[in-house]
Amino acid sequence: MQTLAEHGVPLAFANLATALDILPVELEFFERRMFAMERDGQVMRNRRGDYLLPSKADLIRGTVQGHPDGYGFVVTDEEGPDVFLSPNEMREVLHGDRVMVRLAGTDRRGRPEGKIVEVLERANTRIVGRVLVEHGVARVVPENRRIAQEVLLAPGGKKKVAAGQVVVVELIEQPTRYAQPIGQVVEVLGNYADPGMEIEIALRKHELPFEFSKAAKEQARRLPDKVRKMDWKGRADLTALPLVTIDGETARDFDDAVYCEKQGRGFRLVVAIADVSHYVTVGSALDGEGYERGNSVYFPRRVIPMLPEKLSNGLCSLNPQVERLCMVCDMAISQTGAIKQYRFYPAVMFSKARLTYNQVAAALYDQDPAAIDSVGELLPHLQNLDKLFRVLLKARAKRGAIDFETQETRMIFDDNGKIEKIVPESRNDAHRLIEECMLAANVCASEFLSAHEHPALYRVHEGPTPEKLAKLREFLGEFGLQLGGGEEPHASDYAKLLEKIQDRPDLQLLQTVMLRSLRQAVYSPDNVGHFGLAYEAYTHFTSPIRRYPDLLVHRAIKAVLTGEQYTPAQEGGVWDEIGLHCSMTERRADEADRDVENWLKCYYMQDRIGEEFDGSVSAVVPFGLFVALDDVFVEGLVHISDLGSDYFHFDEAHHALVGERTGERYRLSDRVRVQLVRVNMEASKIDFRLIQGPRRPTERVGKTERERAGVAAVVPAAETPLAPVELRRRVVKSDVAVEATPGVGAKKKARSSAKEAAPSKPGKSKAGKPSKKTKAAKPRKSAAGGAKKKVKARV
Repeated sequence: MQTLAEHGVPLAFANLATALDILPVELEFFERRMFAMERDGQVMRNRRGDYLLPSKADLIRGTVQGHPDGYGFVVTDEEGPDVFLSPNEMREVLHGDRVMVRLAGTDRRGRPEGKIVEVLERANTRIVGRVLVEHGVARVVPENRRIAQEVLLAPGGKKKVAAGQVVVVELIEQPTRYAQPIGQVVEVLGNYADPGMEIEIALRKHELPFEFSKAAKEQARRLPDKVRKMDWKGRADLTALPLVTIDGETARDFDDAVYCEKQGRGFRLVVAIADVSHYVTVGSALDGEGYERGNSVYFPRRVIPMLPEKLSNGLCSLNPQVERLCMVCDMAISQTGAIKQYRFYPAVMFSKARLTYNQVAAALYDQDPAAIDSVGELLPHLQNLDKLFRVLLKARAKRGAIDFETQETRMIFDDNGKIEKIVPESRNDAHRLIEECMLAANVCASEFLSAHEHPALYRVHEGPTPEKLAKLREFLGEFGLQLGGGEEPHASDYAKLLEKIQDRPDLQLLQTVMLRSLRQAVYSPDNVGHFGLAYEAYTHFTSPIRRYPDLLVHRAIKAVLTGEQYTPAQEGGVWDEIGLHCSMTERRADEADRDVENWLKCYYMQDRIGEEFDGSVSAVVPFGLFVALDDVFVEGLVHISDLGSDYFHFDEAHHALVGERTGERYRLSDRVRVQLVRVNMEASKIDFRLIQGPRRPTERVGKTERERAGVAAVVPAAETPLAPVELRRRVVKSDVAVEATPGVGAKKKARSSAKEAAPSKPGKSKAGKPSKKTKAAKPRKSAAGGAKKKVKARV
């Protein structure tokens, strides 16, 4: 590429080989390399066959991002704006394809518009969708709404299908500018309304691995059923220490145990985490499966585990009254909550009891005689834990971590796996107690690896971008509020402002806008700190059963302890690439879970058309308002055309839709009354009609309504609003029926990612899980009978 740039003109293959001093015996290999570079879009050939640089021909490489309305964009590899693709250009590509485009001007909105020059790589080989038959012609409508083309079914297929069935189709011909894609059915999943079909669709739509390979199954089968004597070598004996697990009532796997004792005027805190790395060795089949999955995926009444049941519910579950291998973070914490000393070491433990949040809360805070009797001699240790918890809470407040209030809910399911009702869920201090213990262990892990300069994946959360910060300050200014910190505010500045507005009637509005000004947390080897938690370094250490980054951190810590250097087997050991992959699998799981929940909610609401509900505006977008219902905990859209006889403009800075003529204003958190008018099961959409509103706790002062209408912004429409920050999910562990892997139980924990972006009530939080949509109220996890939690956003 440098040679092509220096010559400044296209070069024939022979001339390029001469310029690079390629020997005759090397020509075959050089030719293969040039083919590969051409395939990847690094070089291209003109009509004469000469090689040239795409940038010299004003060509841009990127990935196609489709839109349900038929148009799309090319997300460019280099820095720069996305390139718009018209519906006509999208005819020859599918969502996810890699392309080379040439700029062809701008569209009517002023966006750069492109023409496809070459399709570099096809991303879709199999597509899941519903069969439609019209006039004897069978076609498949993709479930992925970003794929707007329908797939024609080739005649004579081996699989017999009927209209309405959900199938997996393998593409035998990709789309062209003049022809639709053609495929053949390779799997019939069943009818659209069959129980569990929404999960089967989500698994294939998002390409989630849900079956373990034969090699991984065989490796798991060969593992012992219990800890062997040979496994004790080099480990501390903690079997006499009264370690206990504290989880939800329906949890079946336990990956962390805690113990606390008074130590002088301070405390000794021991956090023991299941030693998954002992059984999942580097480069093994199980290691490859764990990396590919990245994390466990939790659906209502079903989990797709990262590791087989023998590990997740057996060897690596800290079950009571059995020996288990663990990695220990042993901390000395002062009376002010400062971690004075800590050390990591492998050990063997023996859990003395399997306790629950409610049981611990009843014994510690309610003084319930039955609960006190059930914990027995463990009560003094639990009281020490509570004392430490109070100390850590004060240290948290002093540190300035952000505490956002969030609403948690639990889904109750019927025998058919459909939602019976959604109820609010409360959390107690036992959740928060465990969460603070996990936060302390995570911080020690990050400081340990940073001090020894060993590469690892950190959980990083950067502060707001200058653009978002400016919009936030402008918004707060209308309420007479200011965010401290100047151009680079700290988490403590957010925390101080949150404390100041706690008693305001418009708290929800202000808090939501503050939350959305923050960025998303990701995995990266570059330690830039965690803004929301106000930590200079933070990792995920406490949940290696269900998150691959935690497993990597365990391996790195072990390497430091033995004076070695750990290099992952994946991505050539490049930590940046591994971080990108783990962040991707996290987002993938979020999106799949969201799809399933949206479908279940649509199914739940389809019999309630015509009913009226009270709710709040949860998101404002250019095409309308998303409204979250009060008692039903379901969201739907009030389209902009239903707001009244006026032209409404989207005011992005103020999170509002403003009427041009009337000055009528609809903004985030407004109270409204709506009527359910439509439920689209195929698209998983709920539509409301505005009955009454808006009603708001306070009115802004300053600009007139017509002045506000003048600041209307024009932005591209989107299917759903984006949420720029992820707030850690607060959920309870529950017993989940795993259908893909029978017998596997799992829990959704958010301990180690606890309070990422800092929700207000620290809880047992281990889910690291990116949601990018503001409409992200996500019920997280269900019990066998139906318990499931949800939170608005997550870091």
